[in-house]
Amino acid sequence: MAEVRQRAEKICNTNIPVLLNGDGGTGKEALARWIHARSSYRNGQFIKVNCAAIPGMLLESELFGYERGAFTGAQVSKCGRVELAHNGTLFLDEIADLDLSLQGKLLHFLQDGRFTRIGDNEERTVETRILCATNKNLEREIAAGLFRADLFYRINGMRLWLPRLRERKDDIPALANYLRAFYEKQFAKESPPLSAEFLEYLQKLDWPGNVRELSNGMARYVLIGPEAVIAEEPPRKRSLWVSGASSAADPVPLKHLAKEATREMERTVILETLQANRWNRRKTAEALKISYRALIYKIRNAGLLARSAGVLADVPEKKSPASQSSRD
Repeated sequence: MAEVRQRAEKICNTNIPVLLNGDGGTGKEALARWIHARSSYRNGQFIKVNCAAIPGMLLESELFGYERGAFTGAQVSKCGRVELAHNGTLFLDEIADLDLSLQGKLLHFLQDGRFTRIGDNEERTVETRILCATNKNLEREIAAGLFRADLFYRINGMRLWLPRLRERKDDIPALANYLRAFYEKQFAKESPPLSAEFLEYLQKLDWPGNVRELSNGMARYVLIGPEAVIAEEPPRKRSLWVSGASSAADPVPLKHLAKEATREMERTVILETLQANRWNRRKTAEALKISYRALIYKIRNAGLLARSAGVLADVPEKKSPASQSSRD
């Protein structure tokens, strides 16, 4: 990300078109706004257009505007996003999803800044900075005939690739602390500080939703607590006697069924007690009336270690060696 920022800084004060590539949630819009805020166009508006969210026929009117009576329902004239971005920045998000018919009109506008409203013969001119973003490989889209090569070369003045969050895990502690402070202010609610163990746990996750997923996780952390961020495990396969899959041809020993049922019930009770005690294992052991050492063994045996590790550090209790030995 430091390299991405260094490259972005070099082109902020130019009007070269910038293409931002990266998976969903990597921060393409955040980077676009960062570039706008440091450019010579910062006094103008930052206008975002989501090319994937607006149908093709409506998108043309959204981009270029229309005159009264241009089509059914056009009772008043309306300027488009292009005009609103005059002396500012026009951010075309999900540019790869733009209809081919509209790609030609956009290319014409990008060449000289001239356009015409729908239902009007007057040609208008605007001065705007163009930033585009996509999570697709445009070279593949061109090869498949879904994107115009000439439009690609027009918008690809400078290309910036945003890495996935799992490729920049060293940034997770800084991002998590920033997002925690952000949501504390937004929700007017305090939350426990992020422990080193918890941050280490976050760094071990895969984060397919990238920074957006982390952001949602920290919002849940502030509102609910650390347990809300723990990735949910896939449901365990239920015992055959529960699912009804057992048959006379493939009998299951009753002793085995009882053992599995007991283990599943024990696992559920331990998990609920850990959550009730904010994942403090010493308090959980006291609530379950078992030793701390026995609880750790049962957590490992039940497969809960990955969920509980580092969520909240145990609060050490000052015990004499004799009393501790007796307790264990």
